Amino acid sequence: MKYARLTKEQFEELHTEFINFLATQSITGEEWADIKTNKPEVAEQELDVFSDLVWEGVLQKAEYLENMAPQQLFLFKIKAEQMQLISVKVMDKTKDITTADGYAWLQENFMTDEVEFYTANKQFSNDRSADIFKLIKQGSIITKGELFRFFEDILDKIS
Repeated sequence: MKYARLTKEQFEELHTEFINFLATQSITGEEWADIKTNKPEVAEQELDVFSDLVWEGVLQKAEYLENMAPQQLFLFKIKAEQMQLISVKVMDKTKDITTADGYAWLQENFMTDEVEFYTANKQFSNDRSADIFKLIKQGSIITKGELFRFFEDILDKIS
């Protein structure tokens, strides 16, 4: 397995897609029930293959990631060959931007000396999807990029 098995809830959400996946392998509902009962290792393999296919599709479409820690916000823009990072660091250790109050503080104070910005670009390895998945495993979530674009515009104006 290249990525991670989908959760029970994710499989439930993708029930129709999983049925179609089994159908592409000429596995009927009856056959699937038999496989689950009599060949659980084969069933596990099918779940893993399907999970990898879903992850691959999601990772190929991902354009932005966000990872928020108490004093730091990591914003990623996924490009074809590389990813661009904007890091927002809160210097005041008493602030926690993962809370509503801390995030409100950041919204009001991002242009002060108490907040620092860092930017970087990183080339993808030979496996772009694995690089993106690694960030997700470290706590990043896929987003539409509103925060990245907001801070990108701010940085463009001050540079």
